[in-house]
Amino acid sequence: MKAKVFVSLKPGVLDPQGKAIQHSVELLGFTGIAYVRQCKYFEIALQDANEEQARESVARMAREVLSNPIIEDYRVEIEA
Repeated sequence: MKAKVFVSLKPGVLDPQGKAIQHSVELLGFTGIAYVRQCKYFEIALQDANEEQARESVARMAREVLSNPIIEDYRVEIEA
């Protein structure tokens, strides 16, 4: 089983890396970009777990280790 965790800044939190990326792609000639937000992506291989246990475990991991819950949101996806 594989878990995918996406961690991104909450709306309203400044994203200097996203701004820098937006500036760079605009310098390369890309137009029409309203904004760029960067995020972190984690892939976690799980052994011997059912989907419900895996989701609970990975959500706890995302909340306690992979994200800063004050400024970041996370989303967990489980693949069998």
